[in-house]
Amino acid sequence: MVADTQAGRQHDAAAPVQAALAIELRGISKAFGSVQANKDISIQVAKGTIHGIIGENGAGKSTLMSILYGFYKADSGQIFINGQPTLIADSQAAIRAGIGMVFQHFKLVQNFSVLENVILGAEDGALLRPSLAKARKVLGDLAREYELDVDPDALIEELSVGHQQRVEILKALYRHADILILDEPTGVLTPDEADHLFRILKGLKEQGKTIILITHKLREIMEITDTVSVMRRGEMTATVKTAGTSPEELAELMVGRKVLLDVAKTPAKPGRTVLEVENLRVRDADGVERLKGISLSIRAGEILGIAGVSGNGQSELLEVLGGIEHGTGTIKINGEVIDLTGKSSDAQSRRARGIAHVPEDRQHLGMIMDFTAWENMCFGYHNDPAYQKNALLMDNDAIRADAEGKIERFDVRPPDCWLPAKSFSGGNQQKIILAREIERNPDLLLVGQPTRGVDIGAIEFIHKRIVELRDAGKAILLVSVELDEIMSLSDRIVVMFDGRIMGERLPEETDERQLGLMMAGVGEGEGA
Repeated sequence: MVADTQAGRQHDAAAPVQAALAIELRGISKAFGSVQANKDISIQVAKGTIHGIIGENGAGKSTLMSILYGFYKADSGQIFINGQPTLIADSQAAIRAGIGMVFQHFKLVQNFSVLENVILGAEDGALLRPSLAKARKVLGDLAREYELDVDPDALIEELSVGHQQRVEILKALYRHADILILDEPTGVLTPDEADHLFRILKGLKEQGKTIILITHKLREIMEITDTVSVMRRGEMTATVKTAGTSPEELAELMVGRKVLLDVAKTPAKPGRTVLEVENLRVRDADGVERLKGISLSIRAGEILGIAGVSGNGQSELLEVLGGIEHGTGTIKINGEVIDLTGKSSDAQSRRARGIAHVPEDRQHLGMIMDFTAWENMCFGYHNDPAYQKNALLMDNDAIRADAEGKIERFDVRPPDCWLPAKSFSGGNQQKIILAREIERNPDLLLVGQPTRGVDIGAIEFIHKRIVELRDAGKAILLVSVELDEIMSLSDRIVVMFDGRIMGERLPEETDERQLGLMMAGVGEGEGA
């Protein structure tokens, strides 16, 4: 069925396009050694539209956009801008062609002002004063026209993430961009900030700008785009009108099979209290208080979701509970107080108490990338008697046999325990860590950003495993910046802002707007 659908969609994509084209790519191919990142890709983007590009990790989306923006040079193929063949040798050539790009990780100088960042690299001469004066006037005009209000004299480090993103858009518009590429633009925004961004993008579209939106969020694709192109394994599999498709169909086109988008779970049956946290406080190396009196509890057989914009204390909470950082206050596991500051306050002692931890940063805290899959699957548990040959030597054969079983049960691909961790995709790296932690049968699972950068097919698998662990009577603390994930997985939701808990909600009794206000620091009774 998928093959037939794809064939039909590809036929639609090749049909004559009546609207004038802002961008046309013909036969773009790009290889990195033996890896074919893009294979004979052709795509047409009509002027004055919002065109989405979706695909799993490694599908080739970023490579294709990097070719369009001049970061990479295609091995073969042609680029047409506004109907004219265009050679884009570097990013300066892309800017001259009217292309601007807003990266997922902003390219701003933190201790420069908005005005200084906007003109950086686009000065009119050696004297900055005339450039700054000109930029101030142009920024004022752009801000009024496109709802991009931001203080031109504010330092970047003083701005919210949403306002920093506006600066990136202003930078592109100041350089006369008619085509804007946005890479995962809502990944660090609150729902209200994301809604404001969408209003900005619609305003840009109404003014004749062309937008290319790279995102993994199907809801955003359905809400904001006119047309969407789907990539899989370096090839363009479909281009469809957004109004004529559905999230389910797009997911199937991305993965090559039907995907369950909604999390299937029965109501929780909470049991005894597993985790109790009272007045937990943490200061960083500079003495800044990151957790400001956190109190919460989790019972066996339930998932407590922590919602919030990244950087509001969620990471510190996970790290203290997991024994990576120290703090003050009281933490109890199964009624027993655990050490927060002494020699026994480390990750090893937490594991001995039945706490498993899937860290937010899998590549730096969860794995050693140059080590093999089987080695990574025993980290933290290497002292297990099942892994010991004798007092001096580890039983590597036993560890490998155990890893091979985990690889099979967690559908790690490729199923090769000898491959180094860096050779696996992000989704399969996450499965390796989840297999290591979940199969230790923990009383409490700490899991941070479980599906960050993970393919949609692997997301389905990971969610299913988390729910299975809950149904087995385990307590789960889930931290995610994805509100969809928090809403669908959690049995209770706590919102954090600036190191504090703003409130608690049941998923069935709240919505994204209410949670978004709390994520922005608006408490009970405010912002109504």
